Amino acid sequence: MADIVVIKLGTSSITSAQGTLHDEILAKVVADIKTLHTMGLKIILVSSGAVGNGRGFLKNYKGSTQERKAAAAVGNPILINRYANAFHQHGIVIAQTLLERWHFSNRKHFLQLRDTIEALWDNNIIPIANENDVVSDLEIRFSDNDHLATLLAAGFGAGKLLIGSSVEGVLDLEGRVISEITDPEETMKSFVTDDKSSLGLGGMTTKLSYASLASKLGIETVIFGLQGESPIVKAYHKEKGSLFRAKDSSKDARSMWLASGSLASGCLEIDKGAKEALGNRKSLLQVGITGIERAFNQGEIVEIRHKNKQVAVGIAKIASKDLRIGEKENNLVVVHANNLVLI
Repeated sequence: MADIVVIKLGTSSITSAQGTLHDEILAKVVADIKTLHTMGLKIILVSSGAVGNGRGFLKNYKGSTQERKAAAAVGNPILINRYANAFHQHGIVIAQTLLERWHFSNRKHFLQLRDTIEALWDNNIIPIANENDVVSDLEIRFSDNDHLATLLAAGFGAGKLLIGSSVEGVLDLEGRVISEITDPEETMKSFVTDDKSSLGLGGMTTKLSYASLASKLGIETVIFGLQGESPIVKAYHKEKGSLFRAKDSSKDARSMWLASGSLASGCLEIDKGAKEALGNRKSLLQVGITGIERAFNQGEIVEIRHKNKQVAVGIAKIASKDLRIGEKENNLVVVHANNLVLI
């Protein structure tokens, strides 16, 4: 939906080296979001910074998993209170939304999340989302908040995804912003380094990957920096940052949820023939599967890869334990075409 905008702000773009929120940047963020809110847009703000805001309260912080969880427990209320006070000055109420990947793994769970967010929007309340770092399982957590923002944008059918960065956008070798990214993979090979801040988890490579996925799902995406006046408003109007144009807007809500990756329990590697068949909207047959990367049960979501590159996701018709890899005679349907979405 064109009126839904997901805005993601990373730790390094909104905090100091000590992890505290920049007052000047916070003021710009809130003012810009108010402008978009006044335009009638439905906004989800995905904000990092909980760990950074809390780590200073822990003795001899080294960044272990347990320490990050403890820092998040301290930092979350600090972060949300700063946002609440800043938005209150503009007459806007915010709501904290702490999420885990299982909220996206089951269609019923996701619809409950969607209903809650829509109830907030109906009351002109802006949800601020973050991963629930305190209890998230390492094996099934979001890779970073770029991942979470993309899941939300895809699941809600957002018209735009705006990804804030510590730099002005995707930069070429001379340090100039590439205003439009037409080939994300080539850009990644040619220009991008994956420097990550000591406070955050995501680098430019992950931003490019998720921006590329979002654009394939029909979501216009911009990677931008918070420097200068009205950075978020300018990014919304494509006047700032690096643009990824929406490539496909034909998927329905269920397909968008599937294609976002949801919580893929399993992973299959397929051969060239199977990849071509999927491209022709055919079902995935057992004969085209060359390997099982992660086990799965019947009815669970599986990621489908060719040469270690994701090509589709779908709902498994049978469990991985029942597959007989290498059997050429048995054309067993593993993922039906009706339950499969190309990436």
